[in-house]
Amino acid sequence: MFNMKAVETNYLDESTKFKFRCHPGISCFTKCCSNIDIMLTPYDVLRLKNRLDMSSSDFLDKHTMMRIDEKSTHPYAYLKMEGEEKTCPFLGTVEEGCKVYEDRPVSCRYYPVGQGTMKRRAAEGDGMTHEEFYFFVREPHCKGYEEDTEWTIASWREDQKSSHWDEMNREWKHIMMRRNLPGKHGLDEAKQMQFFMASYDIDRFRNYVFGSRFLDLFDIPADEIRAMQEDEVALMKFAFKYIKFILMMEQTLKLKQGMAPKKAEEGKQD
Repeated sequence: MFNMKAVETNYLDESTKFKFRCHPGISCFTKCCSNIDIMLTPYDVLRLKNRLDMSSSDFLDKHTMMRIDEKSTHPYAYLKMEGEEKTCPFLGTVEEGCKVYEDRPVSCRYYPVGQGTMKRRAAEGDGMTHEEFYFFVREPHCKGYEEDTEWTIASWREDQKSSHWDEMNREWKHIMMRRNLPGKHGLDEAKQMQFFMASYDIDRFRNYVFGSRFLDLFDIPADEIRAMQEDEVALMKFAFKYIKFILMMEQTLKLKQGMAPKKAEEGKQD
């Protein structure tokens, strides 16, 4: 979402201190809500569609656009901005500020801090680990750094509740780090549509799991099925397992005896 020229390259840890405050009395208030691209996470969409009392399909149709990442061919949802200045559709007046503040996307919660994830080889064994890091975003218009309120990265994350969003999206962010193998084709259109549905369209994914032969194909514990029926977050986290399965990243799902792997992988509905 940031102007990359404003991103500092020094990687920070949670103990890093900085001064910042954003409030209606500051001259740049809400300027960071225009001329930006905001990629949404699955939990962003879940919170926003519930805040607006919309189905996930309707929210995606009205408020997002899809972009295909060149390195992975994953389809990602970006917030559909308005006007020549690409202003957030949920921005109110200067007095109002953000109209969905309690459910705003995680990238908005972090600002003026950015967060990323890098993959490293584990110290022991052949596995890989995922390490999170942080950096500052210093855009010319932002006067928040001139305020006196002091934070650490950790206290800022806690205050903005971004740590909760990170926990909700952690497995999906690991999926984001997948790349197409050199010389290999990326995801075909069918896989891309499955990826997008499982990532963002939680209501459609629910219908897919419970309204098709999905549960006849996969051996899923009864308590996990019950949790998915009762809790959207549990369903979202199961969707991450499904994505890893169809992308052949991990054997996260187990087929029932006698079921054909090809049929399950394609998610065929009868």
